[in-house]
Parts: sequence; C-alpha cells; structure tokens
Amino acid sequence: MSNKLPIIAIVGRANVGKSSLFNAILGSQEAIVAKEAGTTRDSIMAKAEFNNHQFWLVDTAGVKDPEDEFEFTIQEQIIQATDSADIIWVVVENNSLLTEEDRKVAKLALKSAKPVFLIVNKIDQKTSGQNFERLGIQPIMFTSAKQNRGIRELIAALLKTIPKVKQARPSQLLSIAIVGRPNVGKSYLFNTLAKKQQAIVSERAGTTRDINRIAIKYKGQDISLLDTAGIRRNGKIKVGVERFSVIRTLKAIEEADICLMLMDVNELNVQLDQKIAGMVKDAGKGLILVVSKWDSVKDKDAFTRDNLAPQIAANFDFVPWAPLIFVSSLTGQNVSKIFDLALDIYKTRQSKIATSQLNRWLQQTVLLHPPAGLKNRSPKLNYMVQEIDNDIPAFKVFGSQTKFIHWSYRRYLETQLRKSFGFEGSPVQLWFIEKHLAHKHGVSPTKEKAL
Repeated sequence: MSNKLPIIAIVGRANVGKSSLFNAILGSQEAIVAKEAGTTRDSIMAKAEFNNHQFWLVDTAGVKDPEDEFEFTIQEQIIQATDSADIIWVVVENNSLLTEEDRKVAKLALKSAKPVFLIVNKIDQKTSGQNFERLGIQPIMFTSAKQNRGIRELIAALLKTIPKVKQARPSQLLSIAIVGRPNVGKSYLFNTLAKKQQAIVSERAGTTRDINRIAIKYKGQDISLLDTAGIRRNGKIKVGVERFSVIRTLKAIEEADICLMLMDVNELNVQLDQKIAGMVKDAGKGLILVVSKWDSVKDKDAFTRDNLAPQIAANFDFVPWAPLIFVSSLTGQNVSKIFDLALDIYKTRQSKIATSQLNRWLQQTVLLHPPAGLKNRSPKLNYMVQEIDNDIPAFKVFGSQTKFIHWSYRRYLETQLRKSFGFEGSPVQLWFIEKHLAHKHGVSPTKEKAL
C-alpha cells in the first residue's frame, strides 16, 4: 500500500479523444470537449476513486509540432507529463492511420521507463486496419469514450497496476513543498529557508525544471523542503496564456504534508494562484498562504498589511482556515515564522480528540442550531468519532436522514469544530453516515464507485 496517490497522464496528438476519455473515466464533464483540434490548452486534472484505489487523472493538450512559442509551451507540458506522471496513457485513433505524431508520443512515453498503456479510442467508428502493436506499447486497450465502451476494462487494468492507498503516514518526517506560479520567488524562499544555495535562482521564469529538495532540522523536527517548478514562459508570450507545470506541482503536493502557496505581492488576485490552492485543498494537505517580495512594496506603513489581508482572504475564501503571512526572502523578514506555522499545523493534523469529548461537543452544537430538513425527513445526528488512521483531521458523524443535511449546515459544523478544537492550516473532512448502515464504526464512509 502507498501513501502517495499515483498520477495518470493522458497524452496523445490533438483530437484523438483524450478529453472525452477523461470525462468517461470521471463520469462528469470536467474538460471541454469539441470537434476542433487543440481545444484543451492546459492540463486538467481530477481525483478519481474506484474500489478503494485513488489516483489523479490528468488530461493534457495534444502533441503537435511547435509552430510558435505558444505551441512550444504546450509541448513542454507533454514532456513534463511523461517525466512526472506515474503511469502514461497514450491515446490513438482507431479510425485513422498512425501518424508521425502518434509515433513521437509513443517513443516519448516509452523513453520515460514508466508503465505505459496504449488506448485505441473511437472503436465505434470504422477501423483503419492498423497494426497498433508496431508502436511497441503493451497493454493495448480498445475504447469508445463517447459510447462508454471499454472503459470498465481500462479501469480494471489500471487498478491492477496501482497500489491501494494507505492514509496513515509511517514516517515522522515533515515534508513542506513550496508551490506557486513561475517567478514569484519560490527558489529565493527555498534558499533562504535552507540557508544553502541548492537551487538556481534566476530572474527568468522557469529556471527550476524539477523538484529540488533538501533535508533540514528545525526545533528538533526533521523536515524535507521541496521547491517546485513553473513551466518556462518566453517574454513574448502574453501573461494570459502563461502555462503552469501542473503535473510536477501536483507530484510535489502529493509528497508534501504542508504546502507554502507563494504569491507575488505585486501581482495579487491571480486566478492561477487560486487554482493551485484548490489543488492543495483537494489533496487534503496543510496550506499556508505566503505573500512574497514584501520588501518591494514602496511607501508601506503599519496599515498596508491590514488593508491587503482582507482582500487576499476574500480571494481565497474557499480555504478560510489557511494562515496568511507576508515575507521577504531578500531581507529575511518573517521567513523563520513559516517554519513555526508549519510545525503548528503539523501538530494539529496529528492531534486526536477523545470520542467522549467529541460527542459532548456534537450535542451542544446541535442543540444550539439543529439541522433543518424536509417535512418529516429531519436529519438527526447521534454521535461522532475521529478516524484514527487518517493523516487528515477526519470525522464520521452517525445519524439518520443524513443525506438531507444541507451544505450550509456542514459548513456550520466545520466552523464550530474549528472554533473548539483548532485545526488551523488544514482541511477537515466530515463524513455523515446512516447509523443503521454502520457496523461498529468500521465502515469507511468514502464512497466507492463501482466498475
């Protein structure tokens, strides 16, 4: 069993049905699907679960000759997919002849020495009569993403190659990843925290091409510090089409316990910052929002930070539990406080609350504000327990009619739980379970999607 979720990258030339396959696996329309080639212009990812196996599925842009600098950034993304993913799905078309681009993708995937699947898509259309074995990839799976044919078999084959997820972390090593857009000062912060020049620091975006790491100790705690890359962006490419090295960052997030989401004080309210923070939240990791380059703010006074903080908090209202800190890697201002915050978050993520204490809290909280229902279907919450084998603060709440609990009431319970027990800097999982379906608290509340 493994603690790290595997990453599966879907690669192939444009318009072979990668996004349709992505959606068929997830059972939801999370990627834009269109007849025009090149619709997917950035990596799109989602976490999937089947039969107690969890994994990240990443849909990438189509491989094609880089005709311009914008296309070059897309091709760079494909290369990073093969470098950083754990398993690669190469998609080709059943109804057309193999192209030089198909062979290029296959060669790139095989060169990675990772497990590779060849997926022959669009089997609902007329066959080209190709000998797909010539690409040298095994196994070969045949699918029709639009008709959902072969998807069950593809998932079954995948589950044989990936481990089941073990939630508990056996090591006492604290892993901290620095994530963020290119050129926001990640390597400067990495060097300042590590007190060593182990990363190449450059003004040019994208200097860091892989995950740099260093082992350090702070207040007796062993820490692995990770610095992640941003994809290279030529100065002529507009900011609006800046490409983000999503798979490498996702790989670092999965490896980390806590992530430092770094943003440039001179370029706040960037949608990509919010996307990265959302990735951290979805992965269930601890999160600290770090505003960098604080020394570059001119004419600041005692009220500058107080004015900026509410604006930033509003942009990240989906992670209201994440602490915010302003730092300068150049002057060292507040840098050491990052480690103190990380240690506090690490400690609270490991804290366990007695069942008796939890149930007293639940009774008082429900009495203060009972959950609303529909006519004669009012939810009742009876008792709760904490998951002891989960490295995320996670709680099972047992009751009746729990499916009628409104999302706002879930938020209310989480807010009250945090007020009583803390958990700053970490997501909290609340699972609601029908009491009559549970057996001695032992049934996992995680929904398993049947094949």
